[in-house]
Amino acid sequence: MSNNKRLGKGLEQLFSNERIDFNNLEEDIIRETSSKDIVEISLDDIRSNPYQPRKVFDEDALKELSDSIKEHGVVQPIIVKKSIKGYELVAGERRTKAAKLAGLSIIPAIIRDFNDEEMMEIALIENIQRENLNPIEEALAFENIIKSTGLTQDEIASKFGKSRSYITNMLGLLKLPDETKKLVEDGKLSASHARTLSKMDDEDKIIKMANDIVKYNLNVRDVEDLTRKVKTPNSKKNVPSTYKIFEDIMRDKIGTKVKINNKKIEIPFDSEKDLERILEIINIEIEGD
Repeated sequence: MSNNKRLGKGLEQLFSNERIDFNNLEEDIIRETSSKDIVEISLDDIRSNPYQPRKVFDEDALKELSDSIKEHGVVQPIIVKKSIKGYELVAGERRTKAAKLAGLSIIPAIIRDFNDEEMMEIALIENIQRENLNPIEEALAFENIIKSTGLTQDEIASKFGKSRSYITNMLGLLKLPDETKKLVEDGKLSASHARTLSKMDDEDKIIKMANDIVKYNLNVRDVEDLTRKVKTPNSKKNVPSTYKIFEDIMRDKIGTKVKINNKKIEIPFDSEKDLERILEIINIEIEGD
């Protein structure tokens, strides 16, 4: 790991065990840069940081930032490095995208001579600390930082102001099948759902459970109950997870606890009137009288 003094005290936080704050880090870089070294560069000459962990950008948030830029301009310069053709973004991708959306052709920038490792670290810090990443992107970002710096999970937790269990749980998401990770990236599964699924070992069951969560809009408590039953399939008290899902759906529809077992559906009722209510709900008409 390079400990390059040219980066200034702000970025040096990255290479220590101190807790870092991206806002302060970026401000330090800007403060240590003379105003004459802040230049206007063409947006057409800028390429995304190849180490940018974020792949999905909130279109509404970009539009809001774009409207602000139209009114006030780009208040804070982006940070770039010179490349063979134009520039590569180090920090400020949202500002760059929003500036293009606002119809600008140039943007204020600080040009610094970062190496690849330093570019990756800054991009990861910006996105993790500003909470712009989806859970899978964040998990990958933490994994990349650990691989590139050699820091432990405890040190990463301290550096980013997170608990050790938070870091461990996030890294656990990377064990999920690709199909399930895609559901998380698309916002169809929450981080809480994903963390619960990551405790399971059977990939096929994880995929099925994930699809059931989306299909039946199951909450986290439902999923926790189901995963416990999947882990103890020989328990006589437990029903197959698919049955439990249907039991819950029917219970919500009918308003009565339903039991499905041995290829039978049991629907208890309190009285003849209650039975009529249930039959009406499931569209069964009784002829006669």
